[in-house]
Amino acid sequence: MGKNITQQARGRGGPRYRVRRRAYRFKITYPGLDVEGIAKVVRLFNSPAHSAPLAKIKINTHEFLVPAAEGLYEGQEIEIGKNPKAIGNIVRLKNIPDGTRIFNIEIYPGSGGKYLRSAGSFALIGAKTDKIIVLIKKRKIELDENCRAIIGTAAGHGRLEKPLVKAGKKFHMMLAKGRMWHRTSPVKVNAVDHPFGSGRGKRIKSKIAKRNAPPGAKVGHIRPRRTGIAK
Repeated sequence: MGKNITQQARGRGGPRYRVRRRAYRFKITYPGLDVEGIAKVVRLFNSPAHSAPLAKIKINTHEFLVPAAEGLYEGQEIEIGKNPKAIGNIVRLKNIPDGTRIFNIEIYPGSGGKYLRSAGSFALIGAKTDKIIVLIKKRKIELDENCRAIIGTAAGHGRLEKPLVKAGKKFHMMLAKGRMWHRTSPVKVNAVDHPFGSGRGKRIKSKIAKRNAPPGAKVGHIRPRRTGIAK
């Protein structure tokens, strides 16, 4: 007797293939565009859904979460406004000098940080014309001059240097992100468990899957636009 193949199990959406909603309870954002001044880092903490540690920042009555900059510490005062010199400050792109490292960049003014939020990521400020050119590795993007970003590099860049040591740690890490791990190659399973199984007879079967077939029933088959002789 065979078993449900991986595609069918994922399509059914059981707990093994479903991300923990609680892991994504923290939302990264910025305060309103009119909020400027001296803010304070209230807390630094880890989030299962983010590779970089998060910083809880308070300014007046506003509290928000952003990825922590490398070197940031609890109790530190940062500036939201025009000062691009200190690490961790939140500044508009038009006020940042060329060549400065930035991360957690907005797509448009007021959108909250969207670009470069993972651990160790950063971009460089390039030329300034009608738009601000931001250099990200081998590519560049053009953004509005009033988009905001954090000065520095996202913390946690050394997280991949420490070995996992055992497979169980990798399993729980991927489970927190809702990723499928590990994946067994279909050709390595028994013939009764997958259309590709056993490795013998690797001919594609001349079966046409139904268009509304459940996940897994179409494995190895191409659904044509139409069947029969063209008239």
